[in-house]
Amino acid sequence: MTINEDSSLSCIEIEPTNPANTSIIWLHGLGADGNDFVSVIPELNLPPTTTMRFIFPHAPIMPVTINNGYKMRAWYDIYAIAIDAKIDRNGINQSVRQLEKLIQREISRGIDTKNIFLAGFSQGAAIALTTGLCYPASLAGIIALSGYLPLANEVLQKASVANRHTPIFLAHGTEDPIVPYTIGKMGYDILRQAAYPVTWHSYTMLHSICEAEINDISQWLQDRV
Repeated sequence: MTINEDSSLSCIEIEPTNPANTSIIWLHGLGADGNDFVSVIPELNLPPTTTMRFIFPHAPIMPVTINNGYKMRAWYDIYAIAIDAKIDRNGINQSVRQLEKLIQREISRGIDTKNIFLAGFSQGAAIALTTGLCYPASLAGIIALSGYLPLANEVLQKASVANRHTPIFLAHGTEDPIVPYTIGKMGYDILRQAAYPVTWHSYTMLHSICEAEINDISQWLQDRV
């Protein structure tokens, strides 16, 4: 395991046994950090021959309005939990740019964009989706867990033709009290109506992950690497 501080975001990196030819950049949720999903790697039970580099960035520390301005790791500010709440466009755009830098870093290390996956949980899912849909070169796929698509109409207007056929894995807990199931499902409906190759996976759980979800992610990844 290495910690990369060469870009604007520090990251935890897990290298495969053999030289990597695929990368997955996995963004944590609000208040967590890059360590949050490191333990998922062995649970995915990917074949030993898989040569995938896992990259877990740490979000910047910033005050978060909904938490009374308390400073924590966040990809953007949250003003309220409501469909019509104000959205931190500047924060989202800044995190998208930071994720694009990490993609570019993988390209510089010899990984083709078609072998780069973006993944995220909650806020991280929102950034993975926004970045992936608008990225100018084809990506391997997007995984968005317990998240949503903020600024959906604007994102689809800016969406890149290069990722019109990029597979998207969306998953959500039916009992989620943080990002309501209906909000997550709304993102799926929008993408499906726009003819994106998106699949929806629901699980009886809260704002978390579960074994069945990890198994489904594993199979989805193995079908694409």
